[in-house]
Amino acid sequence: MNKIKIAFAAKAALLIILGTWAASARAQSCSNSTLNGEYGFTITGQILTGPKAGPTTGVALTTFNGTGGLTQEDFVVHNGVPPSGFQTGEYGTYTVNSDCTGSAVINFPNGSPPINLMFVVTKITTSNHGEEIRTVVSTSEANITSIGDNIDWSF
Repeated sequence: MNKIKIAFAAKAALLIILGTWAASARAQSCSNSTLNGEYGFTITGQILTGPKAGPTTGVALTTFNGTGGLTQEDFVVHNGVPPSGFQTGEYGTYTVNSDCTGSAVINFPNGSPPINLMFVVTKITTSNHGEEIRTVVSTSEANITSIGDNIDWSF
């Protein structure tokens, strides 16, 4: 009978430890500092209205400053028509919520309307640094998503 009690107590302790670990993993807290550094994005989707309506695909290099500001350059093909080169000088703001969701606004120097994004930070290191972010353009005029990975220049 003692062996059964010991085995039961060991299993209960293991469940408590695993439960505590799982709860702490789910309790990951994010902030603006979670996104800090350069991220390479793959962009795909479709613009639904306007002169650039049609399929959209591209890449972007976005730099998050860790305090809510961002800069970006991108190369986006609209409806099969590539730009003359990377579009530079894009800038904006972002907010990361404690649950690792967030929003961003990207402004364009050429006068194009700003883009509003909603995102989720999907991979986070133990030091609370965002490794991957998934975005969607927040408008009824486009169906565009992107996936961005933190660029590790240490190779």
